[in-house]
Amino acid sequence: TVGRKLSSRGKMTSPSPTHSDSSGSSKHDSNQDSWEIVEGLRGAPASMQEPDRQQGFLLKRRKWPMKGWHKRFFVLEKGILRYAKRDSDLKKGKIHGCIDVGLSVMSIKKKAMCIDLDTEDNIYHLKVKSPELFEEWVSKLRHHRVFRQNEIAMYPHERHLFHPHASSSPSLNDSLRKVSCPSALKCICYLEECESHLLELNLLLKSMEVLHRTYSAPAIIMSNPHSLVHQTSNESKASIPESISEFFDAQEYLLSSSSSENEVSDDDSYISDVSDSVSMDTYSGGGSESVITLTRRRSTLPSPSPTSSVSLWNILRNNIGKDLSKVAMPVQLNEPLNALQRLCEELEYSDLLDMANQTQDPYQRMVYVATFAISAYMSTYHRAGCKPFNPVLGETYECDRPDKGFRFIAEQVSHHPPVSACHADSRNFTFWQDVRWKNKFWGKSMEIVPMGTTHVTLPGFGDHYEWNKVTSCIHNILSGQRWIEHYGEMAIKNTNDDACQCKITFVKAKSWSSGVNEIEGVVTDSEGKVVHTMFGKWHESVFQGVPPSATCIWRANPMPADQEQYYGFTQFAVELNELDSTLRPLLPPTDTRFRPDQRLLEEGNTEGAEEQKQRIEQLQRERRKVLEDNNMTHQPRFFKKSKDDTWVSNNTYWETRRDPGFSKVDFPLLW
Repeated sequence: TVGRKLSSRGKMTSPSPTHSDSSGSSKHDSNQDSWEIVEGLRGAPASMQEPDRQQGFLLKRRKWPMKGWHKRFFVLEKGILRYAKRDSDLKKGKIHGCIDVGLSVMSIKKKAMCIDLDTEDNIYHLKVKSPELFEEWVSKLRHHRVFRQNEIAMYPHERHLFHPHASSSPSLNDSLRKVSCPSALKCICYLEECESHLLELNLLLKSMEVLHRTYSAPAIIMSNPHSLVHQTSNESKASIPESISEFFDAQEYLLSSSSSENEVSDDDSYISDVSDSVSMDTYSGGGSESVITLTRRRSTLPSPSPTSSVSLWNILRNNIGKDLSKVAMPVQLNEPLNALQRLCEELEYSDLLDMANQTQDPYQRMVYVATFAISAYMSTYHRAGCKPFNPVLGETYECDRPDKGFRFIAEQVSHHPPVSACHADSRNFTFWQDVRWKNKFWGKSMEIVPMGTTHVTLPGFGDHYEWNKVTSCIHNILSGQRWIEHYGEMAIKNTNDDACQCKITFVKAKSWSSGVNEIEGVVTDSEGKVVHTMFGKWHESVFQGVPPSATCIWRANPMPADQEQYYGFTQFAVELNELDSTLRPLLPPTDTRFRPDQRLLEEGNTEGAEEQKQRIEQLQRERRKVLEDNNMTHQPRFFKKSKDDTWVSNNTYWETRRDPGFSKVDFPLLW
């Protein structure tokens, strides 16, 4: 657990010698209402008296993307916090969720009367209405948390017996106390967990029956027309309406009209496959084909990723609930690419847009555009271990790829808040977006919430597509194997033609399910009838249709054999920071490739990279002070504000590059 780990001897150990005793908290800032980390067990475990039961109504923040709070009845007993809509539901076994407070990172905000519990799988945001009740709940949670941690420390081999997803059935709980055989205890635990899962499924099926009999239930009709909600079988995927998502509240599982409870087999060999229509050495467009001479590009980085000895806990423990974009991080936590280059990575599979611009059917065009939007997340799968460099204000990046048929530029247009803008053009498409991120650390996981809209136009048909990005979350941020998931709904629309829309659901993983990284989507006509269905995994492949006749629309490129040693980079990512002698004189001095700290990290010199990083950050602070002292604002070089307050290209980059050339243009000294 974060903040408290179990040693091999079963004792609780502290990650930092500065922690206070079990009744204390780690304060971030005494001068304002900031988050405080509630400390846990300290010292050797000992026999403890079971704390009193605590129960009552609390406000729980609704799961993303829904906003606001709803009232739930909570019961805290033996270190396990269970909740449901009302007390009677808990007595009937209708549990919405369980939280093991002993295995959670707990933080509080006194003035706002907020309590956050990070369970690694989910983050629970709770709120209390009165100061007296807030103090009462915090006190009880402290005692139950220490009691639970003491119980785990004394009996580490029985830790799974009190899994929070287990049922509260009295008969089973009594059995746990009476049976002494370890194997029998294990069997009882598994049976208890199965009972809980079966209960959830039973509630779900009952609710679906009610919804099918209700005229107001959301109904999506297929274009042939068949109902989108199929019977459950190994060859079909059930669709679950949004209105019954509360039954999976325990796992904060995001459900929608296109969500599924049936998993597609990992073995998709039975599904027909299609090869790419655009090869690496030719580029098709406008009815003609021209041969492109490929530039020889590097196949690996100069140096493998170094071993980091940085204590993340010491850095992050004072930043619970804060935006981490304002927190300085040591260079050992970075990868040798920055956020501008990460935006370019979204174009690795731009051939999908090439195909879209050559497809007459508007619904099939939407399938290709949606698949392109999904493919943008593929490169993140192996990259949860490090973060990209934050661009400094005025930093730029270009990527000219004749082999892929596009050219790309990006610029950091704002520092507070940090905003990155990019633009790419091709014979087959134009792509642009401005993005800002909010990164929040919750004790065991970090949420990355992007804001902004991605745009793509297809000149062949006059289409203009827009879509939002989904929320990302990095788990096990402090210990264990870090992994990333993306969840939420992506809505794609053609602003110039309402003939079709698309909704893609990035399904949130369940802690007890093997299905991870799944996506599901539907393309509908103007009347809401489903024309195409899509499914797959965002890091592997996307299929159109239903098994066994589904067609593979996209499959991820194979990873380099030694990617684990080189930051988990794809081959495309390996090429992004390459700087050869022919390109060097053509770039502006603000291009990311010239950034010394990033270059030194790529070469394996972490000490030199850290020194340069601090110097570059100090230069940025000094430039900002000069602007403030002179009542001036920074003006981006290659982007401008549009009418809707978004950043778009001013179409001067490539013209200036060609004539007079960047060597004859004045630029600020960034590093």
